[in-house]
Amino acid sequence: MCNLHIYSGFMATNGPALPTDGLLAAFRCVLRPLARLAVASGLPYARIDDLLRQVLVEAASEAHAELPPERRVSRISTTLGLNRREVTRLYRTREEQLPAPPSHATRLFLKWQSDSRFRDTAGALKHLPRQGPGFTFEQLAQEITRDVHPRSLLGELCRLGLARHDEAEDEVELIVDAFVPRGDAGRMLGFLGANVGDHFEAAVSNVLGDGREHFEQAIFADELSVESVHAFRETISRQWQALRAAAVPALETLIDLDRAVGRVQDQRVRIGLFSWSAPMIAPPAVPTKARAAGKGGAAGKGGAKGAAEGGGKGGASAARGRDPIRRARNIKKKDLG
Repeated sequence: MCNLHIYSGFMATNGPALPTDGLLAAFRCVLRPLARLAVASGLPYARIDDLLRQVLVEAASEAHAELPPERRVSRISTTLGLNRREVTRLYRTREEQLPAPPSHATRLFLKWQSDSRFRDTAGALKHLPRQGPGFTFEQLAQEITRDVHPRSLLGELCRLGLARHDEAEDEVELIVDAFVPRGDAGRMLGFLGANVGDHFEAAVSNVLGDGREHFEQAIFADELSVESVHAFRETISRQWQALRAAAVPALETLIDLDRAVGRVQDQRVRIGLFSWSAPMIAPPAVPTKARAAGKGGAAGKGGAKGAAEGGGKGGASAARGRDPIRRARNIKKKDLG
């Protein structure tokens, strides 16, 4: 039998200092995938070290933005433990990395995916004539932009592996459900930085604030088979399609409304959904036939364990099973709240 516990472990900046051990453990979890990417890409340590120094100086500068530049260098040096000469070098060479606006190909892909005009009565995406009478790919492209020729947008979608042009019928069809530009490493890395960066910004803001700044929730479960993980991906895909179909038109309506009433349009939002699966650190042994028969056909005492956790209005919940390591971790989490 599993017990459900609800906890909230967020800490405001005006409260006690965040525990160093917890910070380092969180940093390790976050840095491990980045380290794997760096090793796989042949990125040397010296480049990463210099980049880390740069972003630390940027963060310290933002934390002391009220100080004039000449005093800010000293304060950054004290905060980070770097000498003034190094801080000055990094401070002068820092560059503001603004998020790139969505490409025309991205906007066209999302429009085609989310607009009900491009689906048949069964909900399937329509094939569009490239040009001619009626609703065509060229008309869709011109709804996105008139600065780029529709033929160029079609070529870009085909290059990225998102669409196919049947030249015999002169029709265009989407061939994927999500914008994943295979063959374009630069854009893939851009998505990696933007998506994970914004997710991490939301999580950090919740930890440093009161936990309600941004919506950030997660569900985790273990003691699943490989077959079950594959089966559950269909559920995730359906939920994403439903979210996308509702979110894109709603955002377009809000943008149009802001423009119509003359509001200052200086805000951006990113909504995402991700899933991750991997083998458990110590997976349970497969029950033998004799053991299963001895339990009346049951596969042991256990059962599925799952939890939902994160920031925003929800708080978090954790299900506790027979694993003593998981049990100790959940008790610790409960004590935080």
